[in-house]
Amino acid sequence: MEAVFFLVSGRVQGVSFRANARHQALALGLAGYAHNRPDGQVEVFVQGSPPALEAFARWIAQGPPLAKVERVGRQRAQPREMAGFGMS
Repeated sequence: MEAVFFLVSGRVQGVSFRANARHQALALGLAGYAHNRPDGQVEVFVQGSPPALEAFARWIAQGPPLAKVERVGRQRAQPREMAGFGMS
Protein backbone atom coordinates (compact mmCIF):
# COMPACT_ATOMS: atom_id res chain seq x y z
CA MET A 1 0.00 0.00 0.00
CA GLU A 2 1.14 3.51 -0.84
CA ALA A 3 -0.18 6.93 0.13
CA VAL A 4 -0.21 10.33 -1.56
CA PHE A 5 -1.02 13.83 -0.34
CA PHE A 6 -2.42 16.26 -2.94
CA LEU A 7 -2.85 20.01 -2.61
CA VAL A 8 -5.22 21.32 -5.29
CA SER A 9 -5.50 24.99 -6.30
CA GLY A 10 -7.91 26.84 -8.54
CA ARG A 11 -11.70 26.98 -8.43
CA VAL A 12 -11.94 23.91 -6.21
CA GLN A 13 -14.21 25.01 -3.35
CA GLY A 14 -17.97 25.36 -3.74
CA VAL A 15 -17.99 23.09 -6.81
CA SER A 16 -18.48 19.67 -5.13
CA PHE A 17 -14.78 18.87 -5.47
CA ARG A 18 -14.57 16.98 -2.16
CA ALA A 19 -17.74 14.96 -2.78
CA ASN A 20 -16.53 14.00 -6.24
CA ALA A 21 -13.08 13.15 -4.88
CA ARG A 22 -14.76 10.87 -2.33
CA HIS A 23 -16.80 9.17 -5.05
CA GLN A 24 -13.73 8.62 -7.25
CA ALA A 25 -11.59 7.38 -4.37
CA LEU A 26 -14.17 4.89 -3.15
CA ALA A 27 -14.80 3.65 -6.71
CA LEU A 28 -11.05 2.96 -6.98
CA GLY A 29 -10.88 1.24 -3.59
CA LEU A 30 -8.90 4.06 -1.96
CA ALA A 31 -9.20 5.34 1.60
CA GLY A 32 -8.48 8.88 2.73
CA TYR A 33 -9.99 12.33 3.17
CA ALA A 34 -10.57 15.67 1.46
CA HIS A 35 -10.47 18.95 3.37
CA ASN A 36 -11.20 22.56 2.38
CA ARG A 37 -8.39 24.83 3.52
CA PRO A 38 -8.95 28.46 4.57
CA ASP A 39 -6.68 29.61 1.72
CA GLY A 40 -9.12 28.26 -0.92
CA GLN A 41 -7.20 25.09 -1.71
CA VAL A 42 -8.35 21.52 -1.15
CA GLU A 43 -6.03 19.00 0.48
CA VAL A 44 -6.59 15.35 -0.32
CA PHE A 45 -4.93 12.32 1.26
CA VAL A 46 -5.45 8.93 -0.39
CA GLN A 47 -3.94 5.50 0.11
CA GLY A 48 -4.22 2.20 -1.68
CA SER A 49 -2.70 0.33 -4.59
CA PRO A 50 -0.29 2.15 -6.93
CA PRO A 51 -2.51 1.67 -10.03
CA ALA A 52 -5.53 3.08 -8.18
CA LEU A 53 -3.47 6.04 -6.94
CA GLU A 54 -2.35 6.81 -10.50
CA ALA A 55 -5.94 6.65 -11.75
CA PHE A 56 -6.98 9.03 -8.96
CA ALA A 57 -4.10 11.39 -9.83
CA ARG A 58 -5.35 11.55 -13.42
CA TRP A 59 -8.85 12.39 -12.18
CA ILE A 60 -7.69 15.03 -9.68
CA ALA A 61 -5.78 16.89 -12.40
CA GLN A 62 -9.15 17.57 -14.08
CA GLY A 63 -11.56 17.53 -11.13
CA PRO A 64 -15.34 17.60 -11.43
CA PRO A 65 -17.07 19.53 -14.25
CA LEU A 66 -17.59 22.80 -12.32
CA ALA A 67 -14.02 22.94 -11.01
CA LYS A 68 -11.10 24.66 -12.67
CA VAL A 69 -7.95 22.97 -11.44
CA GLU A 70 -4.96 25.26 -11.88
CA ARG A 71 -2.30 23.42 -9.91
CA VAL A 72 -1.88 20.07 -8.18
CA GLY A 73 0.91 19.53 -5.70
CA ARG A 74 1.71 15.88 -5.04
CA GLN A 75 3.79 14.36 -2.28
CA ARG A 76 4.30 10.79 -1.09
CA ALA A 77 2.99 10.17 2.39
CA GLN A 78 3.06 7.48 5.04
CA PRO A 79 0.07 5.11 4.93
CA ARG A 80 -2.24 5.36 7.93
CA GLU A 81 -4.66 3.08 9.71
CA MET A 82 -7.92 4.19 8.12
CA ALA A 83 -10.87 2.97 6.12
CA GLY A 84 -13.41 4.83 4.04
CA PHE A 85 -13.15 8.43 2.91
CA GLY A 86 -13.86 11.48 5.06
CA MET A 87 -14.64 15.08 4.15
CA SER A 88 -14.27 18.24 6.19
